[in-house]
Amino acid sequence: MQYTILCVGKIKERFFADAISEYRKRLSRYGKTEVIEVPDEKTPDHASGGEERQIRQKEADRLLKSIKENMYVIALDLKGKEFDSVTFAEHLGDIMVRGNSHLAFVIGGSLGLHPSVLQRADERICFSKMTFPHQLMRVILLEQIYRANRIQRGEPYHK
Repeated sequence: MQYTILCVGKIKERFFADAISEYRKRLSRYGKTEVIEVPDEKTPDHASGGEERQIRQKEADRLLKSIKENMYVIALDLKGKEFDSVTFAEHLGDIMVRGNSHLAFVIGGSLGLHPSVLQRADERICFSKMTFPHQLMRVILLEQIYRANRIQRGEPYHK
């Protein structure tokens, strides 16, 4: 199995970087995991709707260049489907059974994802109706992918 996390912006805080590194290490026994960061656009204070659309478009263009044909793309989106950890594990297993061995999860920047990225996605999921910093969302996503792999294999995990 191969997992790609496509995200906007770089991790600046060491504690987030350490957590991401730890979960990538844990996931290595289940498959390859890579994180692809594309540059974010600076959003001016009090940006207009048009400026925000342009920013999301520029970030989308960068994300879309990183998406390969063989990837099953899952966009993280507030309007996406919600799962608990067990059904998320089952869902990822179902995706793999259908012949998809390369899952790409897309995390937008501070303004979210442009519609072009959402259209390219094979599906959308939502981890919470709450808003999280994109740096923290990477940690949450990697932990849930790790947990899903443990659940799929009947290995112990914290409930």
